[in-house]
Amino acid sequence: MAADGQPAGQRLHCLVTGASGYIGGRLVPELLEAGHRVRCLARSPGKLRDHPWAAEAETVRGDVTDTESVAAAMRGIDVAYYLVHALGTGSRFEDTDRAAARIFAEQARAAGVRRIVYLGGLTPRGVPEESLSPHLRSRAEVGEIFLASPVPATVLRAAVVIGSGSASFEMLRYLTERLPVMVTPSWVHTRTQPIGVRDVLRYLVGSATMPDDVDRAFDIGGPDVLTYRDMMTRYASVAGLPRRFIVPVPVLTPRLSSHWVGLVTPVPASLARPLTESLRHEVVCHEHDIAQYVPDAPGRPLPFDEALSLALRRVREAQVSTRWSSASVPGAPSDPLPTDPDWAGGSLYEDERHRPVDASREALWKVVEGIGGENGWYSSPLAWAVRGWLDRFAGGVGLRRGRRDTERLRVGDSLDFWRVEEIEPGHLLRLRAEMRLPGLAWLEMYAETDDDGRTRYRQRALFHPRGLLGHAYWWSVAPFHAVVFGGMARNIARAAGGTSGRRSASRATRIQRARGGRRKRQHPASPASPHQE
Repeated sequence: MAADGQPAGQRLHCLVTGASGYIGGRLVPELLEAGHRVRCLARSPGKLRDHPWAAEAETVRGDVTDTESVAAAMRGIDVAYYLVHALGTGSRFEDTDRAAARIFAEQARAAGVRRIVYLGGLTPRGVPEESLSPHLRSRAEVGEIFLASPVPATVLRAAVVIGSGSASFEMLRYLTERLPVMVTPSWVHTRTQPIGVRDVLRYLVGSATMPDDVDRAFDIGGPDVLTYRDMMTRYASVAGLPRRFIVPVPVLTPRLSSHWVGLVTPVPASLARPLTESLRHEVVCHEHDIAQYVPDAPGRPLPFDEALSLALRRVREAQVSTRWSSASVPGAPSDPLPTDPDWAGGSLYEDERHRPVDASREALWKVVEGIGGENGWYSSPLAWAVRGWLDRFAGGVGLRRGRRDTERLRVGDSLDFWRVEEIEPGHLLRLRAEMRLPGLAWLEMYAETDDDGRTRYRQRALFHPRGLLGHAYWWSVAPFHAVVFGGMARNIARAAGGTSGRRSASRATRIQRARGGRRKRQHPASPASPHQE
């Protein structure tokens, strides 16, 4: 037996759904390292192409709600991982989850798959199903569908997952760091059993080689049972923050508190609500039988404080491989940019600007790829901030998602209220808007060389309106384009070394002047940037 409890030398062919998400994006390299072959099923395979493991894994296009694509993806598969859910796709997301799980189970049976592995939510004992949040109820039902199928299934049930970039960790971190005095909902007194993401991944990988007669659910959690108040207090201690004062208020319902969380943290209300609803009932493990099949090494599962320390170190060192925002925002536009200038799909408004740059293309590209997050958007900080707040109030993601990495971007990365749709290193960065809009919007930034061999910055903002409201929106904001987009082009060129002629100024000084703001003071125990996740 190998050290992790797996039969030595057993190489399996694994299908991973949700590889663009937080857990799936981390599971793939773990499976590869364990010696397995991996195939990823993705609606947009391009989102996975820039991951470090992309060349080692096979990626196929498909959707778990599409029977044909699931059937094709299942061919030759030994173990199928189900790491997706339809939360936030509408009021009927439970129906979508149910249908997708049934398709997945049926096609796994038809393809002769040896095991299904599903990561669900830890549900409270003794609570009627109708009293559970829709989020937990749906996750429980999906697990039951897999356990009822002829294919042996491992259903892992976890509560709060602590890891750099996880939604639960982000919510905890920002609430604690930003609010020295907190008026909190009553659910801060509810007990839960958090688990470090490293242990979640260890159990997921180990589940692949369980004996064929194992067909059941397992509770997985760390060694600590804590209230949310305990977790905030211990986070403050681990992060070196002063003592936090927490005042619970029973009138804050999950709906109200989700909006409160959405305003204070980068986690939007649409995602915060299922997280807070899940905290209404006590969720603790009632068994640790998983250790019979995936043995725990000394010190594992990780204690809560150690999981926090590891997550903070990852953030501080900008080593966050995936984030909660890695997956597309439910309801956000996903249509690709029309490449035909005379697009037949309707009106396409455009704002295009050019600027000469007194620097190399490499220097210009470094500025382009570093845009967003703590670096800002190089024009009218107040205007961008107001747009971000308006988006948050409308239930959107706002500007607080920041960046996963301070210097490098990859296709699929979230970038404030944009998502990287295309990147050609050294030449093109295309962003697709995920803010609330009456239409579809893109922002393109190019590092080019003109006919005379000089470096040129080119920028295009495009908008495809939806109905009369979309047209009205474009023309209502058009007068501000000269300030926002014009200033952006001018300041990016200046930050690259630019047109100001002040070549003696340090690059950091030039960038700061171009941003139009001053550097924020950082807490010594905090990460260098609150958005580097």
